[in-house]
Amino acid sequence: MRLKIIHRYIISSFLGPFVLTFCIVVFVLLMQFLWLYIDELAGKGLSFGVISELLIYTAASMVPLALPLSVLFSSIMTLGNLGESYELIAMKSAGISLQRILRPLIVVSVMIGITAFFFSNNVLPYANLKMKSLLYDIRQKKPDMKISEGIFYGGINNYSIRIGRKDYATNTLYNLQIYNHSDQNGNTQVTIADSGYMHMSDDKKFLVLDLYHGMNYEEIEENRKSYQPGNKEYPFRRNSFDEEIVQIDMSIFELNRTDENLFSQSYQMMNLKQLSKTADSIYTEGTEKKNQLAKTSIELTRESNVYSRRSQGDSLKTLKNFPANFAVFFAGLPARERVNAIQNAQEHARSLLENTSVSKTDIDTTMEKQRRYMIEWQKKFSLSFACIMFFFIGAPLGALIRKGGLGVPMVISVLFFVVYYVISMTGEKFAREGVYAPWVGMWISSFIILPIGIMLFYQATHDSAALMSENYLNFIRKISDKIKLSRQN
Repeated sequence: MRLKIIHRYIISSFLGPFVLTFCIVVFVLLMQFLWLYIDELAGKGLSFGVISELLIYTAASMVPLALPLSVLFSSIMTLGNLGESYELIAMKSAGISLQRILRPLIVVSVMIGITAFFFSNNVLPYANLKMKSLLYDIRQKKPDMKISEGIFYGGINNYSIRIGRKDYATNTLYNLQIYNHSDQNGNTQVTIADSGYMHMSDDKKFLVLDLYHGMNYEEIEENRKSYQPGNKEYPFRRNSFDEEIVQIDMSIFELNRTDENLFSQSYQMMNLKQLSKTADSIYTEGTEKKNQLAKTSIELTRESNVYSRRSQGDSLKTLKNFPANFAVFFAGLPARERVNAIQNAQEHARSLLENTSVSKTDIDTTMEKQRRYMIEWQKKFSLSFACIMFFFIGAPLGALIRKGGLGVPMVISVLFFVVYYVISMTGEKFAREGVYAPWVGMWISSFIILPIGIMLFYQATHDSAALMSENYLNFIRKISDKIKLSRQN
């Protein structure tokens, strides 16, 4: 009964920092995302619903990255708080080993790792698909219309609008000039008005201009061909109006949603089954291209081994008919045939080199694409395993340093995670370039960090004093005391 109470207390002490850290990390990553794409989001009149949808899907796509750091920080903080308040020592004095103290947290960390795997396999592809497609649509959306005084605005297709002055109190526009280029014949249709108002239609699909006291000018194009070449006078139409309404189509400013199937074949939008199937198909395609390259190279080589020579009615002789001493044979050919043989050999060599170079580039691109799918396949497991691995680093580290709060645990967590992240990104880069196999590139960070966790767990279970902060503080105090005594003497 006493042990169950302790386990509930430890779990509750762990879950609080874990949830807090997870929210903070996701928030920081979201701010980084907004800072990166602020130029593409600002000034486009996006609704609150669209922005909220983008942020929700973006936050979901960052969960696999936020979970390992949250586990690491919360485990250091939880065990550090227990050690700093001497609760951990009290539990050990009661005969409870560190392994039994950590048992409920081990179960929780394993559950977090399993949850992270299922999230990466089922939810993350959907979130990535929604986020990427929505972000693409936002990038294609034109900025909101903003017409300044005294400047021609050409952001609307087939129109150029100039406003002389704007009364911000009444929203009245003065000295309007509207050039209609919808006929693609230059400035043949011009509207000038003394004043007017500008507003959107009720369905938000048209820009409505209520114009007052103006003129319409239009050049008539139908009969231009009937005029003489040197004659620059053409038919012209002009009419005045007291009030006129102009409607301009604003569909180009709407956020048009693209078909999400266009993005569904990306490796970030697939689960394990889809990744395996696609990677196998791409590998088969690459193998076929390699075989085709080998076949084509053999054919070109055979063609280059064929030489022309007139002999007893035969126009071609193959390499099998070559004499033993080819140099003597070649020297005995007429000058014209020697030149033709050299030119043919150079042409075949260039053709073979060009074909090999193009095919090699195509094969390399195909195999790099295949490696990306396999990297994503491995990443779903490696990130989930990182949640469990970081617990076995954070928990014994917190028990050894015996410092809680936000200061020391945060610094140590960030340092460990940065090292892990840098190694992971380096391994992924090498895997993409084919230096490492995909599984090596994605697991190399775990291979390097895991022995550190095993060492820390061993040190903590055997009550090692190597990492206890009190020892270092006492050492520093002794040195400072000796320095003070030496100065006094």
